[in-house]
Amino acid sequence: MKQKVALVLSSGGSKGFIHIGVINELEKHGFEISSISGSSIGSVIGGLYAMGKLSEYTNWIKPFTKRNIWDLMDFTISSNGLMKGEKVFNKMKTFIPDMHIENMNIPFTAIATDIINEKEIVFATGSFYEAVRASVAIPSLITPVKYKDTFLVDGGVLSPVPIEYVKRSANDILVVVNLYGKKDNKITNPKIVEKKNNGYYSILNDFVDSINKLVSSGDKESPGYFSLLNTATHAMLHKLAKENIEKHQPDIIINLPFDIANTFDFHKADELIELGEKAATKEIIKYLNSKK
Repeated sequence: MKQKVALVLSSGGSKGFIHIGVINELEKHGFEISSISGSSIGSVIGGLYAMGKLSEYTNWIKPFTKRNIWDLMDFTISSNGLMKGEKVFNKMKTFIPDMHIENMNIPFTAIATDIINEKEIVFATGSFYEAVRASVAIPSLITPVKYKDTFLVDGGVLSPVPIEYVKRSANDILVVVNLYGKKDNKITNPKIVEKKNNGYYSILNDFVDSINKLVSSGDKESPGYFSLLNTATHAMLHKLAKENIEKHQPDIIINLPFDIANTFDFHKADELIELGEKAATKEIIKYLNSKK
């Protein structure tokens, strides 16, 4: 019998593509993923796997360019966020129909944050797209979701690594992918060859770059407002993730440095998936050797 795995996928923006590589390696090494929980991008990847549609999603994102990212940005004049965050999911619905979470192939939970009552909201039933739309609502970037008598934002705000919400079964092992690891100068950031575009497309590339810099500047030497805000946020998420991991003691923990990619580096899918595969292989082999 295959070893069953309860898989937990952290939040982390575009770094979440690393989750795809981890899933690839778990399957390649003969593990059976029997349940998943995720926050933010972790809920998107985890839910797609649970409904058997991860390959369709992967084929869609792999050719992404900065222009594709621009085309999926739905900016708004709302004071609650820069984007509505609906355009990308509307596009996904054209080739991945919605599904109720309770009808998925394996147990799945998506985590969002009730910002008014300061608590996690766990989606284990209902529409996949409604659940993940709430789970990815990064404060100040993507508008919050009205839910009953409150508002929901990104699940990573309170639960960046939602270990306590994954369904466990007898004899499974706990595998956690944490995208808030310490900065590691030994790991080289993904390298891609940017296509040189002139005119309009060059402007789009520059704009996406500027959005990344606005959101993801983490230079601790910089006094800039967004740099300080981002650095403080990462410190908080790193601490929350670390404490939760230490509390639950996963059988396999796959840590990736928080600065391995920027929030909107969705055009680096191939590189990020490969990073996930390499990081997972290392930890899986270590685990298998410990069982000999």
